Amino acid sequence: MSLFISEAHAAAAPAQQGGGFEMMIMLAVFGLVFYFMIYRPQAKRVKEHKGLMSSLAKNDEVLTQGGIVGKIVKVSDDKDFIVISISEGTEVTVQKGAVSTVLPKGTMKSL
Repeated sequence: MSLFISEAHAAAAPAQQGGGFEMMIMLAVFGLVFYFMIYRPQAKRVKEHKGLMSSLAKNDEVLTQGGIVGKIVKVSDDKDFIVISISEGTEVTVQKGAVSTVLPKGTMKSL
C-alpha cells in the first residue's frame, strides 16, 4: 500500500478522451443559430435601408433618426447629403443615412 495513491485510484480505468464529433455538431448548431437569429435579420435591415437611401427624391416627406420631420428640397448624388425643409425658410442639411423612414404624402400638413 502506497502512502500517496490509494490502490482504488490507481486501479481505475483511465477516463476516455472523446467528444470531437459531438463538439463539431455543437459548433455547427451554434453557427446556424448565429446565422438565422443574428446575421440574416441584420443583413436584411441593412439592405432595406440602402434601398431606402437610394430611392430618396425631391419632395419626399421623411423622418430622420433624430426625430425631425421635413420635406426633401435637394438631393446631392455625389455626396451623401440631402437638404430638408422643416418649415418655410428653415432648411437643414443631413446625411442620407440619417433618414429612418419615408412618410406618406401629406403627413407634414396633418401634424
